[in-house]
Amino acid sequence: MKLSFNNIQKNFAGLHVIDGFTRDIEPGELVALVGPSGCGKSTLLHIAAGLEQPSSGSMLADGKPVTGPHPERTLMFQENALYPWLTLEQNVALALEFQKVAKKIALSQAREWLTKVNLAGFEAYYPHQVSGGMRQRAALARAFISQPKALLLDEPFGALDALTRMTLQDALRTLIRQEVQGQAPTVLLVTHDVDEALFLADRIFVFSARPATVLKEFNLVHHEKTHDLSEFAAIRREILCLLGIHAEQDEFAKTIEGVGV
Repeated sequence: MKLSFNNIQKNFAGLHVIDGFTRDIEPGELVALVGPSGCGKSTLLHIAAGLEQPSSGSMLADGKPVTGPHPERTLMFQENALYPWLTLEQNVALALEFQKVAKKIALSQAREWLTKVNLAGFEAYYPHQVSGGMRQRAALARAFISQPKALLLDEPFGALDALTRMTLQDALRTLIRQEVQGQAPTVLLVTHDVDEALFLADRIFVFSARPATVLKEFNLVHHEKTHDLSEFAAIRREILCLLGIHAEQDEFAKTIEGVGV
């Protein structure tokens, strides 16, 4: 699915949040949005999802105006939002049941998707009985089960510890590679984690403080290919500088310099 943001302006009660954002996100791309807190990144996701309307400009999905939510565009938040009174299997199946899929079929497909995210054997567990990382895996399964053409991710791993976050980043990449009707889903990812953006994204947009404008766009090698470590470090350093974080504050930069890169 192609997502087109055409001169998007957004105001909230007189507060100017987004200032003329224009970009096309091509089918199958993964684009990361990085910027200061409160600069409007999540608002752009909500506009793409159809939960918000721009104050001016237009939002298109495959050339058609976005006027409201649609199952082809799935939004996933930082909080897993699982229903505590439903099992993991029932939570995942619910995404299909909302689309009028028969409950028996929905539960069968839910079990398949829980297996894909390494939760086989935990189908009958309730959210409070599993770890935060496992709950987020179930949320990923629920996001993918309806096979959306566009996946909108709002800090999906931000609340997790570093090791769990990296594991789920790998799981996300594996799921993205699975084609939907001959095409991988288009993914728009909001993250404050620069390393996550570099690891996952084909392109990164670095935003200014509110009102949001794109300070710089980075085109990266597709994630099946290996990054040159020195190039990776240079791009990372530049993004951090754009965000006002200097190399001397950054432990990763010290480590890279320490090994002579």
